[in-house]
Amino acid sequence: MGIDLGTANTLVYVSGKGIVLQEPSVVAINNIEKRVIAVGTEAKKMLGRTPKNVMALRPLKDGVIADFDSAEVMLKHFINKANEGKSLVLPRILIGIPSGITGVEKRAVMDAAVHAGAREVYLIDEPIAAAIGAGLPVVEPTGNMIIDIGGGTTEVAVLSLQGTVLSESVRIAGDELTESISQYIKKVHNLVIGESTAEEIKIRIGSAYPTRDDDEAVMEVRGLHLLSGLPRTVILKKPEIRDSMSEPICAIIETVKKTLEKTPPELAADIIDRGIILAGGGALMKGLDTLISHETGIITHVAADPLICVALGTGRLLENFQQLEKVFSGLSRQT
Repeated sequence: MGIDLGTANTLVYVSGKGIVLQEPSVVAINNIEKRVIAVGTEAKKMLGRTPKNVMALRPLKDGVIADFDSAEVMLKHFINKANEGKSLVLPRILIGIPSGITGVEKRAVMDAAVHAGAREVYLIDEPIAAAIGAGLPVVEPTGNMIIDIGGGTTEVAVLSLQGTVLSESVRIAGDELTESISQYIKKVHNLVIGESTAEEIKIRIGSAYPTRDDDEAVMEVRGLHLLSGLPRTVILKKPEIRDSMSEPICAIIETVKKTLEKTPPELAADIIDRGIILAGGGALMKGLDTLISHETGIITHVAADPLICVALGTGRLLENFQQLEKVFSGLSRQT
């Protein structure tokens, strides 16, 4: 079983079946009874809409486990659901993790998986899994560059011969883009909006580079007006949303440039020939590939299925376990 344990979404790949589960990484808990009410899609619907006795939370923050107990419950739920509720004989689990996390954070992921019922746990850096899922020839002695923009982290890596030549990981990604929209609307329009509304704005009219429909793309947004304390509606335009996200987007571009500066000349030549690949949910941001191409001078492509690249990669690794064993982070655990 391969798991892309993401800050925003968790995907599960089962050998022989493919991706069987894709749900938000959210857990809803009853504070009084200390029991889990909902996990995944059902729990996400509750974000920002719960009574006092219920709390909807994300167990992962910036790509790592922030709430161990909730993460364990969530993993157990997803593993059972992926197996259609049948009892599973202690599965071997491969989990994609951000390349920049510490040993303690790695151990927390492994412990959560073991407590959730895994027999063996293997960890793999998300950029390698994403590259394999995107169909890049990571086994060959050629340079491949991948940018994996998730919910909590952005991973930029140069890969060759089943390994990471160099990588940069920053805890700036989809969540920061959403937060920057919320802050902009609060500051400029004096309107307080929820996380779900900010995310919807990002998806519908968010862009990283000017497009033809800039003047036409507008969105009506409702929220709480700070000055009057009453609900209000404002009309937002595409260019202002792009400006609101400029700071985190610039930070991502700087990370890409920093990685390119450190890349060995031979591999840099390969990257110029092959281009840069974008994966993860952030790759769906309109115009981001154009902006990266413009800033680096290297053609940038969006992977065929950017959202599922890491999960697909973990699945292909499981199915070619012996041949691709070198790519694992080296940490494994048997119970």
